Parts: sequence; C-alpha cells; structure tokens
Amino acid sequence: MPHPLMGMVPLVVLLALIGGIIYLFDGDVNSGNVQLAMIIATMVSIGLALWRHYCTWGEFVESMGRTVADTLESMLIVLLIGLLSASWMVSGAVPTMICYGTQVISPKFFLVTSCLVCSGVSLMTGSSWSCVATIGIALLGIGNALGVPMGWTAGSIISGAYFGDKVSPLSETTILASSTTKTPLYTHIRNLMATTVPSLTIACIVFTVVGLNLNITKTIDHSDLVDSLNSIFYISPLTLIVPLLTIVLIVCKVPALATMALSSCLSLVMAFWLQPNFLDVLIGSGTEGSVTDHIRQLALVGIQGTHAQTGDAFINELVDTGGLIGMSSTIILVICSICFGASLLCSNMLRSMMNGFTHFIIKGMDRSTASSSARARFNLVSASTVTGVALNICTCDQYTAIILNGNIYQKTYEDLGFENKLLSRTIEDSTTVTSVLIPWSTCGVTQAAVLGIPTLVYAPYCIFNYVSPLMTLIVAAIGTRFYNLCYFNPSRLLKAPRLRR
Repeated sequence: MPHPLMGMVPLVVLLALIGGIIYLFDGDVNSGNVQLAMIIATMVSIGLALWRHYCTWGEFVESMGRTVADTLESMLIVLLIGLLSASWMVSGAVPTMICYGTQVISPKFFLVTSCLVCSGVSLMTGSSWSCVATIGIALLGIGNALGVPMGWTAGSIISGAYFGDKVSPLSETTILASSTTKTPLYTHIRNLMATTVPSLTIACIVFTVVGLNLNITKTIDHSDLVDSLNSIFYISPLTLIVPLLTIVLIVCKVPALATMALSSCLSLVMAFWLQPNFLDVLIGSGTEGSVTDHIRQLALVGIQGTHAQTGDAFINELVDTGGLIGMSSTIILVICSICFGASLLCSNMLRSMMNGFTHFIIKGMDRSTASSSARARFNLVSASTVTGVALNICTCDQYTAIILNGNIYQKTYEDLGFENKLLSRTIEDSTTVTSVLIPWSTCGVTQAAVLGIPTLVYAPYCIFNYVSPLMTLIVAAIGTRFYNLCYFNPSRLLKAPRLRR
C-alpha cells in the first residue's frame, strides 16, 4: 500500500498544471489544454506505481478497461446531447421557447424562474444532464435575449437541475447513493429534504435578490428579436410537440440513450416538415433548396451542428450549436480523465489517501458514545463531505466517487453507531452536487460543452451546489432536535392506539 503522501504526488501535479492553464489561458480550462495536463498527471501516477511496484502495466490497462466500460453509456449520452441540441434548434423548438419566454418572463425574475423551472423538470425526469441539454439551452437563449449575464443564467439552470437530480426517485445518483449505503430509497429521499429544501430556498432567495438588482447593460428590443426569429423559423406550438414527448418518455423511465436518439430523429423530421426556410439559410445558396438539399443539410446538422449566417451577429450566436463533432473534445477529456482515475485506483494511491484521512478523523473517538456526541457526528460528516469532493477531483466521475465514498465510510458509520441514511445524505450533499463544479470531471466538462460556457465561468454562480455541502454540515452540527423537527409527521397522530370503552 503506498504512503498517503506518495498518493498525493499525481494530484498535486495535476492541480499545478491546471493552475498553469488557468493562468495562461485566462481561466478557459475547456479549450483543449487540460487534456494534456491529465495525460501528464496520468504518466506521473503510473510511473510512480510501476517504479514502486504498486501495480503492473497489465493491471493498469485492466482497470482502465473496467472504468471505460462503466462510463461508456455516459460518453454516448454526451454525444447524443450534441445531436439533441442541434436537432431541437433546427426543428424550431428552442427558438419557439425563446420567443415565448422573452415575452412572458421578466428580466428581474428570470434567474429565480429558470432555477424553479429546471428544478421541476429535473425532478420529473431525474436527470440533470437531460434537463440542461433541453430546457436549459432554451433558458440560456432566453437569458441572452433578455440581457442577463451568461454566468448567472448558467448558475441558475445548473442549480435547479441538480436539485432534481439529487432528490428525484428516478435519478441514477439518488438510487446509487441509497443502494451503496443500503438505505431504502424513499427513506434516503425523506432524509435529504432536511438539507436540500433549505439549500434550494437559499439559492432562490439569492437569485431573486440578484435579479432585482441586476444591472443589464445590453438592451435588446424583444419585438425585433421575435421578428428576426419569425423571419427565419416557423414559430408555432407545433414545434414543442417533440420536447413534450421527450419529457413524457423520460418520466416513463425510457432509457436515456433511447429517449435522446428518438427525440433527435423526430426533431429532424419536424425540421424537414416545418423549417424549410431555416434549412435554406443553413445551405446559404440564396435560393430555395430542393428536397435532396434539405435532407443532405439535415444530415450535416446532426454531425456539424447549426452555424447559420443570418446577417445578424446576435442571432447567429443564439442559434449556433455544435452537433456530434462539437462534443468530440468533451469525449477526449473524459477518456483522459478515465485514465487518470484508473491509475489512482489500480495503484491503491487513492485508497491510501482516503484511509489516511479517515484514520486521522476518527482517531480518538469513543465508539461507545460517538453516536450521541455532536462533535463526533460533525467530524464524521465533515470527513465524508471533504472526501466526496476529493473523490470527484481525483476520479473525475461522480458515480465512481459515490461508490467509493460509501465503501470507505459505511463500516465506520456503523461501528460508531450512526445510521446509514446519514451517510447516504452526506454523499448526495457533497459528491453529487459538486461534480459539476470541477472543470475536468465528466459533469463539469459535459455542462460546459452543452451550454458553451467554461466551467470556471459558471461555477461561481451555482449557488445551490455550494450551499448544499455547507447545509449538511450545519444540520449535522445542530443535532437531533432539528432532525425530529424535520421529520415530524402529523399523520402519526392518526395511528395512535384508540382507548377502549
């Protein structure tokens, strides 16, 4: 087993390289340079492992293969997100939402509205990725049209999306956290409410205050924007059929890959039927294209995205998408992240660091009185929270981080007399919501690619994702009385034994 300090060497190298990239490229870690940093850190990690005989080259390749197999579905979803965003744009669904949204939503209350809308959609669908890739793109376009800063818009979208991803019974992370810690699913969700609802409330208050005091420097005539979109797209409620059908499929638990593929295909069919004018704009010939030209252009849209030249720079930026090719750099970064995480796992460097940290935290705790000690509870929850964030940084994947965090602390919680639901909630509060804030994690890379905003640009405005880990520490420090207040159920009074006559 490596010494914990030895395990920290690759991580320190990675953070130093990332810091250099941030300095040299003005905070844009998603420009492609971070892939090189991940490769160098992986070489350092595997070099140390082979030198000190922590693992063999074959074990590293095997570990990398297992990790790729575990994340293959996520990588396919990333590709389909690029196809989905392009197909929804060319079908007119996103422009229709932008036209309707700019006329209905006030700029002052846009941030809190987008947060609540994404909360509802992600709660129904159970997926933050699907929420951001669909309704999130439309809300980002509405925010641009209203003149709201993109960082705040993306922060409100991600805050709402990760609320639903955290508490929805359909969410993979919710199911994974409860199953890893052997906590019943709905017990886990009820336990999450003590921290998640206050966190969302605080986030909504912040977004409301910021919106009311927002100084919008860019003024756009909404009527001109609507007229411009109407001249290019066919704006009609008919274009919203596919988005509504997509939400229904997700709620009905149709697999994400099948849902996104079907939604993309139907959107391309709708585009061929409803949007011949926009297809002519994409062709750029200046004349009306034939049926063959339109079919050929739809195929190019799926691969290359929508890059229209409308004569208006703002409209060009508003309708620009990347398609499948636009997600290629994201996939490359995910693969590099997988190699780095696999090198730490197979060499036991990661486990050594976590074991050393855990031993330091629980050292000196009295196991017989720990469960009744507020200090012991706070220390253990703090350790789980820090470990969750650290695992996101090291493994670059929230699913792996959730499983490892549960495996590391489950026996410790049980030995000290704490319930599993406390661990499952701490994992969700720390691991699930912070993954999107790390530029080289799968969540951070994906959301940056989908929204077209670097992770470090939107990360400071994800209020819910910062408040949630802090809230779990506050609730752990307050203690049992607060738990009893949160879980008071008036229906229990109806089940009281009746007096006999």
